[in-house]
Amino acid sequence: MLNTRTTSARSARGDAALWTVLAAATGYGFWDAGSASLTLDLVLPLAVLAVAVPWSRRRPGAAVVLVNGLCVMGLADASTPGNAHVLSLAALSCLLGARVAEARRPLLVLAGCAAVDLATCAVLRAQPVWWFYALTVLPAALLLPWLAGRHWRGRRQLVREGWRLARGLEERQHLVAERARLTERAEIAADMHDSLGHALSLVALRAGALELSPDLTDRDRADLADLRGTIADAVEQVRETVAVLQDSPGRDTGAGLPVNDTVEDLLSRAAASGVPVRWERCGASPPLSCLVERGMYRVVQEALTNATKHAPDCSISVRITHEPDRTRVSVVNAVPSAGGPAHAGAGPASGVGRGLIGLQERVTVLGGSLRTGPGSGGFHVTAVLPHRATTAARTGTPAPGPVAAPGRPAGIHGAASPTGTARRPDPSMAPDPIRAGDPDTAPGEVLPESAERLASVRSDARRRSALAFVAPFVAAVFFVPSAVYLAWQLTTSVLPPSRYDELTPGVPRTELVPLLPARAYPYPPDHARSTPRPPGARCEFYRSGRDLLDEVDLYRLCWSGGTLLTKDTVPAGRP
Repeated sequence: MLNTRTTSARSARGDAALWTVLAAATGYGFWDAGSASLTLDLVLPLAVLAVAVPWSRRRPGAAVVLVNGLCVMGLADASTPGNAHVLSLAALSCLLGARVAEARRPLLVLAGCAAVDLATCAVLRAQPVWWFYALTVLPAALLLPWLAGRHWRGRRQLVREGWRLARGLEERQHLVAERARLTERAEIAADMHDSLGHALSLVALRAGALELSPDLTDRDRADLADLRGTIADAVEQVRETVAVLQDSPGRDTGAGLPVNDTVEDLLSRAAASGVPVRWERCGASPPLSCLVERGMYRVVQEALTNATKHAPDCSISVRITHEPDRTRVSVVNAVPSAGGPAHAGAGPASGVGRGLIGLQERVTVLGGSLRTGPGSGGFHVTAVLPHRATTAARTGTPAPGPVAAPGRPAGIHGAASPTGTARRPDPSMAPDPIRAGDPDTAPGEVLPESAERLASVRSDARRRSALAFVAPFVAAVFFVPSAVYLAWQLTTSVLPPSRYDELTPGVPRTELVPLLPARAYPYPPDHARSTPRPPGARCEFYRSGRDLLDEVDLYRLCWSGGTLLTKDTVPAGRP
């Protein structure tokens, strides 16, 4: 409710500011006119603008029609067709383009206004200057601001869609990171089931063996039986918890992490497969918990997977250093040179760094730390793990940050599974809509709805921009020939006053031809046509000056039988 009131107040302030500007222009035009009518030229236009400006939000087409009516009043003026209402017409036409998405109805409104203007000139039998004004100035004030408003609307819509998609992508990135964390926790729960379940089973077996000891009393045997039952219940509860945490059936959660496999076995298999890897172990190997062993295995496995994927044929160095209370695992792979394989580190991959995000979660849960990024000698993946898994203090889920993949700059997400094996595509994750909307998208690829909407908005914005630049040229092609022809008619029918003074009545036309212009003026006003003429004479009119935007006095020459009968001057203004 408060937001609605705020929007209404903001709209009212905007309308008031626009009306103030247009009213100031109207007042200046009234003051400049001098002898204008207070009611028709000031009070009435201000009242029309007071209605048209608020209407421009709900009925922008009707607002344009109202203000065009003020311009029609200017065409009916005997002194000049121009007035300050053209500015108001241009402003409301721009708002029409900015507030109406479709183009058909606004174009009909603009065409109707132009038709009314021309019809007014025809009915009033207006002078050529009025026709020129109705054919050039008024259509330009209608069409060009409307195109500018449509272009402005398209740009705003493109920006809004871009920000909306950016927010959606950011939310999607957080969801992917959270899903990777949950997946990794489920796999950690499975590891706990393997280790803790095995240890509890051994304890239950040992308790069962103690029940058979002949040295125990019946009470001791009953206590051991209860203990064995409690351990069996604990093992079943661990299994149920892991079953709840695991993903849907068909997903191989523990793939790639053999229970009895070691880091040396993993590195040996990689070297046998042709991976240029060398490794060393420093310090005496302490007894490590099963979870730490598997965490160390996962660090090496993930680093090898990403290195062979993003920087193939580059050397990989693995160093495991055992310290008194922790073990440091460091994997360094050389960054491919500029002349290396074309696919090495070139552009974003299809994944979003879920392997490294899951690895970060696993190491953090074990109480260790993980750092990834470029450094001296190549790309570094360094994990520090305690010899015994501890519970890391957690005050909340950190926001996901960009995790760099080996062989690529930081900020570009890599693609590897938490288990080191290739993940199946996640159907809930659509491809990047920005890339999917590009023309380089593979044929047959299904675009997400956001990409289609963004492509549509971009197409509309390009089309509006093209119209905004092409329309002035089209208008020039349409209006310039008529304007040039009109100017040619006006300038070639000018009889200078000096030559007019040399014309003598009673002289044959053949002798006066050198003094006459090429053609007579074809658009004399009605009061000039209605001036009494000599009986049986044929009269021609000529302009006395070359001013194209103002009325000039006309010279009337009346001929009878090829002889100049009379000559007189018709004033520019009506009697």
